[in-house]
Amino acid sequence: MAVITRRVPVINRKDSSELQLIVTFIILGISIVLFMSNRVRADLVAMLALLAFVLTGILDATEALVGFSNSVVIMIAGLFVVGAGILRTGLAQMAGNVLLKSSGDSEKKLFILLLVIVAAVGAFMSNTGTVALMLPIVVSVAVSIKSSPSKFLIPLSYMASFSGLLTLIASPPNLIVSQQLVDNGFEKLGFFDITPIGIIGVVVGIIYLFAVRNILLPNEKRRNNSKDEHKLSPKQLASDYQLGGNLFRVSVPEDSAMIGKRLAQLKIPGTYQLCILTIERKSTEGINLLPMTYQEMAGPTSVIQAKDILQIQGSLNNIEKLVADFTLEIEQGESEADELVSKQLGIAEVLLTPHSSLIGETIRGINFREKYNLNILGINRRGEYVLKEMSKERLRFGDALLVQGSWDEIELLARETRDVVVVGQPKEHASMAAANGKAPIAGGIMLLMVLLMIFEVFPAVISVLIGAVLMIVTGCVRNMDDAYSKINWESIVLIAAMLPMATALEKTGGMVLLSEGIISILGGFGALGVLAGIYFITMVFGQFISNTATAVLFAPIAMNAAISLEASPYTFLIAVAVASSMAFATPVASPTNALVMTAGNYRFFDFVKVGVPLQIVMFIVMMIAIPIVFPL
Repeated sequence: MAVITRRVPVINRKDSSELQLIVTFIILGISIVLFMSNRVRADLVAMLALLAFVLTGILDATEALVGFSNSVVIMIAGLFVVGAGILRTGLAQMAGNVLLKSSGDSEKKLFILLLVIVAAVGAFMSNTGTVALMLPIVVSVAVSIKSSPSKFLIPLSYMASFSGLLTLIASPPNLIVSQQLVDNGFEKLGFFDITPIGIIGVVVGIIYLFAVRNILLPNEKRRNNSKDEHKLSPKQLASDYQLGGNLFRVSVPEDSAMIGKRLAQLKIPGTYQLCILTIERKSTEGINLLPMTYQEMAGPTSVIQAKDILQIQGSLNNIEKLVADFTLEIEQGESEADELVSKQLGIAEVLLTPHSSLIGETIRGINFREKYNLNILGINRRGEYVLKEMSKERLRFGDALLVQGSWDEIELLARETRDVVVVGQPKEHASMAAANGKAPIAGGIMLLMVLLMIFEVFPAVISVLIGAVLMIVTGCVRNMDDAYSKINWESIVLIAAMLPMATALEKTGGMVLLSEGIISILGGFGALGVLAGIYFITMVFGQFISNTATAVLFAPIAMNAAISLEASPYTFLIAVAVASSMAFATPVASPTNALVMTAGNYRFFDFVKVGVPLQIVMFIVMMIAIPIVFPL
């Protein structure tokens, strides 16, 4: 009986490795095409690339997900919260006002001044931190001068990258190449050794960005910066409804007949056609050395106390009748509408839906206050405002109601969709109201975070998390929900999903293959030719992986090339540090680019058309400057 044997094919490890290398470059190429097409969201492209590496066996699950635990990603999330605190408290607007005052009416001067400040700040902290801190300030300034933030945010990101060359601690690649020198028996770089190269980069960068700012930079208005949104702010609503002439502050003397009675007993709306909105009183709890004044919304169960200040809406004639009947006192004539908005209380506009059960009912009959715990201050009926004698008005389809009460109640009303729809963003306005007056606190927190990072008291990510938590604890950011809502998750996912790209390139030998090829091809042109080749390949790969990963991969290659050519390793390693920071051509080249991409409403190609010419300019400049400052 014949024995049939089957030959099992043996997989050649070399062939398998070459196949993985080819697949890696195919995935990289497809990702670049999808990024440039702008038809698929950048974060989705990054996730698809990540899954492709796992499904093809190039990366395992642990390697693929390591980006989501990377300290850079966590730090960026924390910086979004810090940035929210800076914006919420008005600190960004205050800083912007100082910049505007310094620059006068000159947009040119303002543009240059912004870039100089970014470079100065970035010299002592990470470029990511610099952009996150300056981003809300730059946006505020752009809006103030009625210009597009997209005209300023790419320059902000690029200048932060240039600032990374001003000191040893300003950028991770600087520290990586310095450690590479130490590991090979050379002296480490001094704190300001790289500064001359950085100054050259900053100057050339400012000149270039100033020259192309009206040519290559987009000048489109942000979609969420509409006039309509501005009109729906509480301050603007109070102005539109002309509330100032119908609000009065009335104090309750100790001999008033109103003391000790509930508002429901007094029947003020029916008798006097008035609405008591808020009660302001001093706290009597504790030692009371410094009694705190607080404001609460008036309701049927509210009990009037001596020395209360009542904010009342209605006509002056009716107010005078109430004052005479209950022995009250009118304070300073009319009340300011701004007093309706505080950390606890706010106003918002709501529209009646087509099938609302409120249509045809009177204000008195719908029991709006009892149902929603909110007051109705006015009715907007096709541009005509009804503020007096509202209780008898029957509501019509198309009416808009101005309501007042606690921010929490307004947010609950925003979830109601059957009878009414809240217009605008009450959650945003509530957050800004809660942070009002806390700009000095936000400034102190920002300064503390910067100092912790400069003096390296803690790792940078811990310093940022300290700043983020302090913003929440001190109320500069309203609460945890508000903090989470301000994190740009698209940027977070994009960066986290792209970080493992370096691991894939390293595992498959893609980096080594290309770098060795350049050395073998350009070796005949001498040390300067190889230096140019290493700078170029480092710069190219720096467009798709982080500057830290790029420096880690190319620093040993540069060191070996310098030793084999008997050239100065300082020259070659400085070239790696500089090229790693020249991440301008793609939004995934640097976390700073990813940060400004959404805020500036940029497309992938915006970075290409502005960044590629800058890459070419800097390549020429640095190939002249580096060998002069650090001779071969």
